[in-house]
Amino acid sequence: MVETELKFAKSHEWIEATGKTRKVGISNFAQDQLGDIVYVELKEAGESVGAGDEACIVESCKATASVYAPMAGKIVAYNSELENAPEKINESPYEEGWLFEIEVEDGADESGLMDSEAYVKVCDEE
Repeated sequence: MVETELKFAKSHEWIEATGKTRKVGISNFAQDQLGDIVYVELKEAGESVGAGDEACIVESCKATASVYAPMAGKIVAYNSELENAPEKINESPYEEGWLFEIEVEDGADESGLMDSEAYVKVCDEE
C-alpha cells in the first residue's frame, strides 16, 4: 500500500507533495520492516532541519530507527498523539500515524524525492 499523492525518500519517509507546511511520516513498508512500534522520540517544534537531518526516532520491538527530514525547513509541529499511542504508526502510517509537520523553505529541493511508482520499485529491490 503506497499513497499516490505523496513523495518518498529512499530512506522510507513520506512527505505531502504540495503546500508550504507538509506532514511527514514513515511509509507502510518501513513500519512493516520495523514491526510493532513502541516508542517515538519527538524533538521540540521550531527546530530548522536540512534535507536528510534526523528529525525524530522510532523504536520498535526489533530496532531503533532514525527518521530523517525529506526536505529542508522548520519543524512546526509533532503528532503528540504518538506519545501515548505509537502503534498508530503501524495502524495508519499515512493518516493518523504521521510524525511531524515541516514548513518547507521557499525553493526547497525536491530532486531527491520519488513519486509512488518509483518508490514501489525501490521497495521491491530491498
